[in-house]
Amino acid sequence: MFSVTRRLAAATLLVGCLAGSAWAADAPRVKFVTSAGEFVVEVFPDKAPKTAENFLQYVRDKHYDGTLFHRVIDRFMIQGGGVDKDMVERKTRAPIPLEAQQAYGKGLRNTVGALAMARTNDPDSATAQFFINVADNGFLDPKPGSPGYTVFGRVVSGLDVVNKIKAVPTGAADVPVTPVVIQSATIVK
Repeated sequence: MFSVTRRLAAATLLVGCLAGSAWAADAPRVKFVTSAGEFVVEVFPDKAPKTAENFLQYVRDKHYDGTLFHRVIDRFMIQGGGVDKDMVERKTRAPIPLEAQQAYGKGLRNTVGALAMARTNDPDSATAQFFINVADNGFLDPKPGSPGYTVFGRVVSGLDVVNKIKAVPTGAADVPVTPVVIQSATIVK
């Protein structure tokens, strides 16, 4: 009886693992081609549905093409997707509601390589700008008294390019001295 129970438990665990990897295999991926190189992110509509769909719609609309990584802070994050080469903010759709708590409850954290939405002090103000964590930034996760920032994806290839971007020299307001341009963002899966 004991070995049958162990086999059943092992089979259940295996099915669960296979199902989990199948979900990850279905996650949309976006390839960013930048002036510093290429990287790919995977987004998780099952964990932050409104945020992921908002981001993917901006990708489909080619909103990110020609924008900059306009805020770069080594040991913190790189932020982009909102301003063009002249530092003019691009027009956006209406803000989306914050999903930080929901995503956090499903295991998403502001860790190295995590993709999250930028916002103002208003928790429900995220539009198009996003950031990639280049350090473990647990203080950005939701907790009592702090709404947090919604993580909705992660870098799956090209983290070396993200690390190259985080190391660029910056000037006033953490703006790179030499612009880092997002030449294109394309859904590849």
